[in-house]
Amino acid sequence: MFAIIGILIVFGSVIGGFLMEKGKLPVLAQPAELIIVGGAALGTLLAANPLPLIIKIFKSMTSIVGGSRLTSAFYLESLKMLSDIFQFARKSGMAKLEEDIENPEKSAVFSKYPKLVKDHHVLYFICDTLRTAVAGVVAPHDLDALVEADIEIHHHASSAPVRALTTVADALPGLGIVAAVLGIVITMGALGGPPDQIGEKVAAALVGTFLGILLSYGMVGPLAANLDKIIEADSQYYQMLRAGLMAFAKGMAPMISVEFARRAIPHDMRPTFAEMEATCKGRPLAGAKGAPAAGAPASKGAPPPKGATASKAA
Repeated sequence: MFAIIGILIVFGSVIGGFLMEKGKLPVLAQPAELIIVGGAALGTLLAANPLPLIIKIFKSMTSIVGGSRLTSAFYLESLKMLSDIFQFARKSGMAKLEEDIENPEKSAVFSKYPKLVKDHHVLYFICDTLRTAVAGVVAPHDLDALVEADIEIHHHASSAPVRALTTVADALPGLGIVAAVLGIVITMGALGGPPDQIGEKVAAALVGTFLGILLSYGMVGPLAANLDKIIEADSQYYQMLRAGLMAFAKGMAPMISVEFARRAIPHDMRPTFAEMEATCKGRPLAGAKGAPAAGAPASKGAPPPKGATASKAA
């Protein structure tokens, strides 16, 4: 949403400043120049990329409008899922966990987290890593290298729309010059006519350059940068999963493995250890609504703490 607001501010500021300088807004309304610049940019996008990538580019626009899914609550839910998986493997055995890995859609452990299971790449990233760890034929450091390569490939594939949009943004100023040159050609053919008509044709030619630069640096370029940040944050999420899974594969305790995952979360999203522990153990945080604060008196009817002394006699 903020990306759309930013683009509206860009266009509003440019047009508002133009009007403040007593510019005539109808002069900027040049449909032919917009068709030349916009159509050529769309053609460049189609010529430079295969159809699946073009579809992926338009789908990625929804993530820009909706924003990133990664919040502190989402990270906490992911830590809780890792904790449940590790606790289940520790209590029921790796053989039992393998049954859930082979059919994660029917797993009682995974089904508790529909938001995470809906992302098939996240689901199979976890399952494939655990499957390799359960097999026991790959050393932990080799498994870590395998997982890192998987993350790099996923990041490279996810960044393809960014590279495509950046190419279009780089081409737009040149396409604006093309539109301007065509406008000058038309102007040269009209020499000898009324001065006001020649002035209109020169203005139309300059609008082509204006559109190319504005669309490049004011819309397509910022959208590509926004999408790049979303993809980078998504890659950091996989690094968090990697840290927890690798710690568990090395034989560490479930809570310690989850702590490794927590430490891999960016600072602005990272929950505290107390928040993580309370979430993983399913208990409310101290000081939260409905939870007794530290040092608060016990409720009526509750037995006195062990070792408490009797009150003094009157």
